[in-house]
Amino acid sequence: MSRIGKKPVNIPAGVKVKLEDKILTCTGPKGSVSKQLPEKSSVNINDSIITVSLADDDKNNEKFTGLTRTIIANCIEGVSTGFFLNLEIIGVGYKAEVKNNLLNLSLGYSHPVIFNIPDTIAINVEKNTLLKITGNDKDLVGQVAAKIRSYRKPEPYKGKGIKYSDEIIKRKVGKASGK
Repeated sequence: MSRIGKKPVNIPAGVKVKLEDKILTCTGPKGSVSKQLPEKSSVNINDSIITVSLADDDKNNEKFTGLTRTIIANCIEGVSTGFFLNLEIIGVGYKAEVKNNLLNLSLGYSHPVIFNIPDTIAINVEKNTLLKITGNDKDLVGQVAAKIRSYRKPEPYKGKGIKYSDEIIKRKVGKASGK
């Protein structure tokens, strides 16, 4: 079995976990998350500890134990503490604002880019150029951040665009002028 799959997952106080037909439902202070688990692994819930094991003895299915354990751990962490990602908007005239569950982005196009925010995701805009995306589902937070970033990826010459706050943009030297 994988090293990650062997580790048990602790259920913190205030979090309820329910497993029915390979669908895991976690409920906690930050809301509720449901995830489909792989068929190749079996999950055992005992008091406040969840363990993952192989459903059969096939060596090819060992990889699913680590995946299953990580899905369970992310589900529990999401409903207890939540997840967030920060995006920065860099460029003259580039800005963002949130109105009525819509994110309005001005990114240098001839039209504003309007993004519909999913129900379980919250986006806070600070100083018109900093976005904080929060939610209880790690996959959805990452997908929303990637979708927003895809509207104007950072370009390598001046660094204009939308980037993750911890992302380092590899810069290129501009064209050398000939004499």
